Amino acid sequence: MSRRLSVPPDFHTFPFVFKACAQLRVLALSRSVHSLAFKFGYVSHLFVLNSLIRVYSIHGRIDDAYQVFGESSDRDVVSYNAMVDGFVKTGQMACAREMFDQMPVRDAVSWGTMVAGYTQANMCSEAIELFNQILALELRPDNISLVSVLSACAQMGELEQGKIVHKYIKRNGIRVDSFLATGLVDFYAKCGCIETARDIFESSPDRNVFTWNAMLVGLAMHGEGSVLLDYFSRMISSGIQPDGVSFLSVLMGCSHAGLVHQAWKLFNDMETIYGVKPELKHYGCMVDILGRAGLIEEAMELIKGMPYGGDVFVWGGLLGGCRTHGNLEVAKKAAQQVMKIKPEDGGVYSIMANIYAHTEQWDDLVKIRRSLSTNKRAKKITGFTCGGVLRNAAGDFIASFNGNLGRCTITVAELFAMSELRYTYREGNRLADFITTELNLPDEALQILEDDVKGVSLLRACVT
Repeated sequence: MSRRLSVPPDFHTFPFVFKACAQLRVLALSRSVHSLAFKFGYVSHLFVLNSLIRVYSIHGRIDDAYQVFGESSDRDVVSYNAMVDGFVKTGQMACAREMFDQMPVRDAVSWGTMVAGYTQANMCSEAIELFNQILALELRPDNISLVSVLSACAQMGELEQGKIVHKYIKRNGIRVDSFLATGLVDFYAKCGCIETARDIFESSPDRNVFTWNAMLVGLAMHGEGSVLLDYFSRMISSGIQPDGVSFLSVLMGCSHAGLVHQAWKLFNDMETIYGVKPELKHYGCMVDILGRAGLIEEAMELIKGMPYGGDVFVWGGLLGGCRTHGNLEVAKKAAQQVMKIKPEDGGVYSIMANIYAHTEQWDDLVKIRRSLSTNKRAKKITGFTCGGVLRNAAGDFIASFNGNLGRCTITVAELFAMSELRYTYREGNRLADFITTELNLPDEALQILEDDVKGVSLLRACVT
């Protein structure tokens, strides 16, 4: 518009145009505007420079961003922060740390970007160490740093370190907004302190969908199926629209509480009432629920009616149900699908071995174990549950800084280990008892199963 009206752009114009280019995600357009800024002599202007670094970083062109940064002698803390953020977003944490260490001046954004980056890169020890440096220097961390270090503590099970962070928040009178409340709820839930998580949730006046999801995930993790349904009802009553993570958490809770009817209703209501289209992970969890309840035929019908082909979690959920209830015929079909989709997955071999043992198909048992030993690609891993598809799916709340939206993901403990083990232990058997008291095995088959006592995968496969 300004060019058509013969009005020359100035250094105020280009940052807004670059922001629009970033939102459109069109690299060619950004390069074109870059050329215009160069033509009018504004590339070296600080506002334009910082916007240009940021837009190239958003495009994933970190080398171009670094070139622009390096060619300018007029840089400020915002310029450095934009580069650090760009390296973090492209997963180059070593480069981000090098740039961070070179900064003549650092602000809260600088520290927060690095702590969040380390956490998102699963470098949790580094995130905690850097946060402790912030405290040692008597700097005031922002909420991004606080939530990120809480997430790091949760991933590592560092309960005491997380409590130090919480005490810092209280001691300094930091307002616990929805963002911070979500981080605290997630941290305490993952570290086994579900009642503390509930207390924080209940005391938070500012809850959004992410805060509710953190609470739902925590309750699912601890096997609190009935309480979870109550919280979900409260979420709806409070006017919060549930999302895919909300439903995944509730289905998970229903699975371990054996609430098949409630799960079916919620699954059917997802799209018709709440406008949330079920994804593969929701189908996988529902299949797992039906399988656990012994409703193998219903699970098969659900898979047949899916709008898209099943993945390893869908077929794995069915296989897990067949394992529990000894349905050899359907188990073979499910196992074939899993092997086709993910041939390197050795867990399916262990599950089939268990099913063959239960049904006294000793020749097939020996064959499947030998197949695993000769398949160089396959690795023995844990079995399939709807908890597995929730890994890294929960929490998903937004950290906003410098006009950019950075996703800070709250991960769920491996396969929702706590609730999964609670479910397993309620079954009452251990693998050693199972081998010695319940099976009358030929020597070769017995040796195969005894060898697997040393591994986690068949332990869980045999006792659920």
